[in-house]
Amino acid sequence: MEVVLELTDVVKRFGENEVLSGVSLSLHRHEVVCLIGASGSGKSTLLRCANLLETIDAGSISLFGQCLEDERIDPDLVRRHIGMVFQSFNLFPHLSVLDNILIGPVHALKRRKSEARDDALALLDRIGLTDRAHDYPDRLSGGQQQRVAIVRSLAMRPALLLLDEVTSALDPTLVGEVLDLLTDLAHQGTTMLIATHEMNFARDVAKQVVYLDAGVLVEQGTPEEIFTNPQHESTRSFLERVR
Repeated sequence: MEVVLELTDVVKRFGENEVLSGVSLSLHRHEVVCLIGASGSGKSTLLRCANLLETIDAGSISLFGQCLEDERIDPDLVRRHIGMVFQSFNLFPHLSVLDNILIGPVHALKRRKSEARDDALALLDRIGLTDRAHDYPDRLSGGQQQRVAIVRSLAMRPALLLLDEVTSALDPTLVGEVLDLLTDLAHQGTTMLIATHEMNFARDVAKQVVYLDAGVLVEQGTPEEIFTNPQHESTRSFLERVR
């Protein structure tokens, strides 16, 4: 299966603090990989490096075999192929739900507005929010806003979707609706790299689970291997704390 994203011996430092220490990871087309680990373990930084929001200090990152450290690479062009959804929803408060979704396809991809609008409405219908298309974000619940943020990324038709703890800012009662959407996307073959604290979700949808601790990739395997028979004491200790 085609490799979409590959990190090789990636190192990232902030001053004296090394937050990624030689991380190597591959993500294949239609695959879901979940990053788990305590806060500060490097999950968010890894995602930001993959999307060129942070530069790396050593190692390499490639997208479809193209090295992203090449100085000729235009980060904005790369990001057209990579959707990223953050903990905070980052919706434009002065735009309606529909216009939030349209702004990328119309202005970045130069798609015809009528065509992009049809696709945006189809995406909203997919998440049951067609009737909120003309509402502003502050009229939506946190779970609804996060689902719109995910759909906004999908509207760009990315080859890869990066998701950074997208349920962590939500009221517990709203987490399920976002996880249901991600589960549907996984079943439909969306390629995703997901940093999450939701262990049951990772167990259910991931093909591979990666455990990070203090910037080190300690262990990687199938959900069965990681959650049922972890090989490292650090992994076992973490899972005992979060169960």
